[in-house]
Amino acid sequence: MVARYRVSPRGGMGVHRDIASALAAAARRGRPARLEIAPGHYAEPLFVRGEVELVAAGEPGSVTVGLPRGTVLETAGTVLARGLVLASRDADVVRCGAGSLTLEHTEVRAPGGVCVHATPGTAVTLRDSAFRHGRVLFAGAGGLVERCRFTDAADNALAAIEGAQVSVANSRFERSRIHGIRVSGARARVTGCELTGTGNAAVMADAQAELAVADCVVEAGHAEGVAYIEQSVGSVDRVRVTDAEHGIAVASGSDPVVRGCAFVGCRDTGINVRTAGRGRFEDCEVGRAGNVAVHVGEGGAPRVDDCRVLGGNVGVAVVSAGRGRFTRLRVADLTGVALRVRDGGKAEFEQVRVERCPTHLETRGDGGTTADVTDAVFHDFAMSAVEALGQSRVTLRRVTAERGTVGFGVAEEAQLFVTDCGARAVSTVGAVALGKGRLVARRLTVAGSDSIGLLAKDHAYLDVSGSEFADCAAVGAWVRDEAGGQLVDCAVTGARGTGVRHNGRVAMPSLRTPLPVEEAEEPAQAPANVTYVMGPALTIHGNVINSQIAVGNERVEMNQHITSRQPTQTDEDGTPA
Repeated sequence: MVARYRVSPRGGMGVHRDIASALAAAARRGRPARLEIAPGHYAEPLFVRGEVELVAAGEPGSVTVGLPRGTVLETAGTVLARGLVLASRDADVVRCGAGSLTLEHTEVRAPGGVCVHATPGTAVTLRDSAFRHGRVLFAGAGGLVERCRFTDAADNALAAIEGAQVSVANSRFERSRIHGIRVSGARARVTGCELTGTGNAAVMADAQAELAVADCVVEAGHAEGVAYIEQSVGSVDRVRVTDAEHGIAVASGSDPVVRGCAFVGCRDTGINVRTAGRGRFEDCEVGRAGNVAVHVGEGGAPRVDDCRVLGGNVGVAVVSAGRGRFTRLRVADLTGVALRVRDGGKAEFEQVRVERCPTHLETRGDGGTTADVTDAVFHDFAMSAVEALGQSRVTLRRVTAERGTVGFGVAEEAQLFVTDCGARAVSTVGAVALGKGRLVARRLTVAGSDSIGLLAKDHAYLDVSGSEFADCAAVGAWVRDEAGGQLVDCAVTGARGTGVRHNGRVAMPSLRTPLPVEEAEEPAQAPANVTYVMGPALTIHGNVINSQIAVGNERVEMNQHITSRQPTQTDEDGTPA
């Protein structure tokens, strides 16, 4: 049998005037107790032992237990509090020191302190409750949080640390100064939650944490929507992040699985993988990223499958010794480069489709900068489908470039390897090698160029075999300046223009063409001089001599500012924020 005790400030027959006296009476009897507390304000600390229920006799919120400072409710046993308001400052307002504690329909206010502190070995359940100003801390404890609201936390709204195991469901987190939810060296599952206005990452996993996040919405964050750092693992499923600095960040050896998520309108990056972070991203969408949709750098190495990049500036950037594998990726309607590999980055793209971007693939860097592209379609490029610059190396297999200005280009000291690829309906040139660039092509097809099929100039080198240049308006293949190489078993077809114009430095065994083949020194005064520098589409009328085609586009700065870790700032969980 549960012993019942009534509490009211007005007193009365069989009624305790304060909660503490009712607790003392219950402790003397040593039986499970239920305290029914009348509406009012009770300025007293409560130390609850045994099996006790503290229940507001009126509506939830009608009973306030508050102190100017210090702990209001400390428990050791099996304790339930329902319908109360618990308020204090600069301390643990509620502390579960042993056993289990359940708060239902309760509000806890803790300016400058901790709303609820679950100590090691305890179990705390929070249900249909509100927590203001302070954080909820699970330190080595078990926790269940359902349908709660966390508002204006001075640091983390909810933290699980020191091996805690916590489940958080259908709750809302608003305006936390640091993180909405932090999991540090602990395990947590977060489902159906909303987080808005957090100062740092809305959901953070660090110190080898295990974090699963599903069916959540993150809005208007000042840093990351979700972040995994310091070898943390877990999963992120069906999460939508809008208006954050970064949608999701993975760093320092972490390796989550991210599926079915959307990162929309992020101010810097949608997906950011760096400092040896890994991760697998499946069926995700990044829309309207302010800088880069998918950024990989500093040794990051993600796997990205069946994802979409729609709108924004740069699509994928693999830079600074990052590496990544991208399969069945769709990129469309960007203002900058769709796929960028720079500065020692290494990227593999397979079954990729890119549409309506100025440049679809750009590489630049030393010889360790590589891009391998297989089974790709590049449509409607304002400037170039592919441009390899610096000393980078690009390998294309079964790639189609259609409707644009320059199909495949290599310049400076870069190398471009092309196998079973085609460029169609280009306005200026199907394939071009400039500077000291090297173009190696096997079974390349250029059809319907409005000007030139193949161009080599400066000191570029060509090794082209089994290829065809069809219906090019001005010249099928043009080798000029100090460029050279070989065209082996190639065909130039069509009924207009010149078949091949060359400088005598190119071998052409088994060349097949019904069009004129011209060997000539470049004239001192060219009848026309056209320069194209990756700008608007160029229309060429008639034969053009000494045209200059510069492959390269405006530089786009990618300044990453990851704010999930600020070494000079610590939160009150005892570890860096």
